[in-house]
Amino acid sequence: MVNRGGGYLLNTASAAGLLSQIGSVTYAVTKHAAVALGEWLSITHGHEGIKVSVLCPQAVRTGMTAGSDGGVAGIDGMLEPEQVADAVVETLDQERFLVLPHPEVLTYMQRKTADYDRWLAGMRRLAEQYRR
Repeated sequence: MVNRGGGYLLNTASAAGLLSQIGSVTYAVTKHAAVALGEWLSITHGHEGIKVSVLCPQAVRTGMTAGSDGGVAGIDGMLEPEQVADAVVETLDQERFLVLPHPEVLTYMQRKTADYDRWLAGMRRLAEQYRR
């Protein structure tokens, strides 16, 4: 892409990459890493015409979620793949970094950054609900 003078990379992560994943340290950490990679690529190569977006949905009705309500990721409902695809197309068209098919994720991020300790306390309460 650098040699061509530009390109577009869509990196699929998860809302867990922005917030965290209750019950799975490996999922939480790898999704955070996927978001960080996208950030790094945008920061490092954006001036070379390389655009980057990162897809961060919550629960999506796929083979991975078949037969479930999506667990904690399904708290705001489960989206159909077509809805996620529409959000991707819209975000790429606008050349925005975050693809957030579940709009609530932006609110959660804002709460997290506004008062990290309060957000952590809320996540602990949410985790307790899913441990029962």
